[in-house]
Amino acid sequence: MSAYGSDMSTPSASAIHILGVRVDAVTYAEALLRIEGFVREGGPHQVVTVNPEFIMAAQRDAAFRDVLNRAALAVPDGARILWAARHLGRPLIEQVSGVDLVERIAARAAETGWRLFLLGAAPGVAERTATVLTTRYPGLSIAGTYAGSPALEEEEGIVARIRAAQAEILFVAYGAPAQDLWLARNLARTGAAVGMGVGGSFDYIAGAVKRAPLWMRQRGLEWLYRLIRQPWRWRRMAVLPRFVIAVMRQSSVASSQTIF
Repeated sequence: MSAYGSDMSTPSASAIHILGVRVDAVTYAEALLRIEGFVREGGPHQVVTVNPEFIMAAQRDAAFRDVLNRAALAVPDGARILWAARHLGRPLIEQVSGVDLVERIAARAAETGWRLFLLGAAPGVAERTATVLTTRYPGLSIAGTYAGSPALEEEEGIVARIRAAQAEILFVAYGAPAQDLWLARNLARTGAAVGMGVGGSFDYIAGAVKRAPLWMRQRGLEWLYRLIRQPWRWRRMAVLPRFVIAVMRQSSVASSQTIF
């Protein structure tokens, strides 16, 4: 058992490992089916959206790597993840971006009656996100919204707030790894069946940050659009070349072991 709670992992047989981090080979439709099953079972089930930044952060943060690998579902978030899987000889069918998965979960929740709780982002953003989602998906029930922070001293109050709201799905927008570590520590206590770290998804849905055009997203160029719009992200984007080099090294080692 980890210091971050009980083992919530139910990995797919078709999962792959990229630089020691598990990624489940699921499509949007398959991910949503898994989440539906989690809600039926009851909690806790943590969902993580694995992208190159997560994987590189996990190389130096053992606690974060442990949380990613124990998650109930680890979706492939980003074109570079698909590239890495192909390069390692384990191609994936499609990327599953966090913000698009949030939209699909909200759409399904409007049909099933699942209650959502939106935690995190800047003050007011979760509320605007709730307004957008309930307008876009009539019948959607938002159990609550709250900015808060991932600070340890706030955990008890936030957990009590979510538990009182009786939400089935909890979205946490504190950024990685804070959001994922927060969920690993607290999801079971919130009473929610599913908890998912969503990064900047609330900002995109609320319109606080403009998303890349569809054609750029389809061609794996969303990172470039973000860099142009938010130049301060260059430090974060700098992990991409290191990710590519590390994956190529992993591939070379695997090929050498196969040969010999």
